[in-house]
Amino acid sequence: MKQSRTMSMVEAAANVVVGYGLAIATQIVVFPWFGIETGLAEHLTIGLAFVGVSLARGYLLRRLFETVRMRKLSTERMQVGQYLQRKPKSKTNDVATDVDGPSELAVGSKPW
Repeated sequence: MKQSRTMSMVEAAANVVVGYGLAIATQIVVFPWFGIETGLAEHLTIGLAFVGVSLARGYLLRRLFETVRMRKLSTERMQVGQYLQRKPKSKTNDVATDVDGPSELAVGSKPW
């Protein structure tokens, strides 16, 4: 099923909002381990600096993968269409033959 551009944006936005919350929580816990002391306002600002980049990245990657998927489907459909349009081979000889003609076995020989 094809995902619309709008739904790609909704998905990317939801991913960014959840990621933003996790990033803020992670910064609050991890920054002090490295001696970085900041207030909540700084954490929120640092997080916001990456929101636009993250949103664009998520949206563009989603669209890229959707384009690749649709091209693959299109190619597969073209191949099926070409297969269905082929003319059936005429049946002029019902005898099984190999490249050099009909194969014959000597009396008493085994086929393998």
